[in-house]
Amino acid sequence: MTTDTSNLTMVLIPGHWLGAWAWDEVLEHLTSLGHRAIPLTLPGLDETDTDRVTRTLDDQVAAIEQAATGSSGPVVIVAHSGANAPASLVLDRHPELVSRVIWVDSGPATSGVAFAPDFPEDMEELSLPPFEILGEQASIEGLSANVLERFRERAVSEPGTVLRQIVQLTNDARFDVPTTFVCCSIPSSQVMELVRAGHPMFAEVANLKSVDYVDLPTGHWPMWSRPSDLAHILASASSNN
Repeated sequence: MTTDTSNLTMVLIPGHWLGAWAWDEVLEHLTSLGHRAIPLTLPGLDETDTDRVTRTLDDQVAAIEQAATGSSGPVVIVAHSGANAPASLVLDRHPELVSRVIWVDSGPATSGVAFAPDFPEDMEELSLPPFEILGEQASIEGLSANVLERFRERAVSEPGTVLRQIVQLTNDARFDVPTTFVCCSIPSSQVMELVRAGHPMFAEVANLKSVDYVDLPTGHWPMWSRPSDLAHILASASSNN
């Protein structure tokens, strides 16, 4: 049986240092599966924007909202890694725009917390660190030398304003949005254990009304290490709406 996806739009939001280009392979697979998707380059990550280092989370939220309102109906938000902050704010401010949120090796931001509250005020941006350091913070499993080279060449430094801004969430309707976790560098069993234990990083998850977990064992950037598999998971999860 074929699922009708003619009215479905996914908004693909990459994590830190990335633009819409990060989803190229996934987008190709989604298109072949009959799905419509809009990959975004968030404000602050467009290297042609002369004011990009001053962009804020609110600017990023506005860009996501614009993509969502331009669709024929509620969209599926796909948020990778550090895109969780602007995506969480969209869910809080306009949950009616979102039919499902899919967190890719990520999860909802915790209210009252900034990604890097201690990031120095005198630093405008955070560059992509050396891979030996990045690999200590997030798994680079499955990424070839060519992929890492492309990552290095195309990465755009993350604005300090985005890293320091506190996420304030007030609308409990965000908990009603159906949610899928694509678990890559941390297996779903461990995520659920952390949720049950009340880990502060997963405070929001315990309040969600409808949650699915899908394991995709790989590193933190599955759009490059397993693009076809990720596309099929996104297509399947989106079709549950």
